[in-house]
Amino acid sequence: MTLRWYSTVIEAHDHRALAAWWARALGWDARFATDEEVVLVPPWAGELGPTLPFHQVPPGLVFVPVEHRKQGKNRLHLDFAPHVSQDRDAEIERLLSLGATRVDAGQGPEVTWDVLADPEGNEFCVLSSRES
Repeated sequence: MTLRWYSTVIEAHDHRALAAWWARALGWDARFATDEEVVLVPPWAGELGPTLPFHQVPPGLVFVPVEHRKQGKNRLHLDFAPHVSQDRDAEIERLLSLGATRVDAGQGPEVTWDVLADPEGNEFCVLSSRES
């Protein structure tokens, strides 16, 4: 038996605003929204998800409210990669224009990724472009 990666939960001081930011950043849809959580899924998951076997349904992002603000560096972060047909630098600029910030996590100048943070300070990486 194996487990299905069901979701990644992100705590947020303003869970609705942060979910809306990530929805714009990823082009994902808010599937469910309450005062307790907001669930984002890829746009194709609504149509294709019910036809997939349980273990192939993609994970979602779940945003939950907390009273405290983020402190310190994440111990877990998300990595994203543009396709080779996309302009990686333009994508980073788009994320910055949405409110992301650059983060120095000690990565050094020789790495092939950029470290950014969402509006609440959660770090994530934009990797080099990938074919698959």
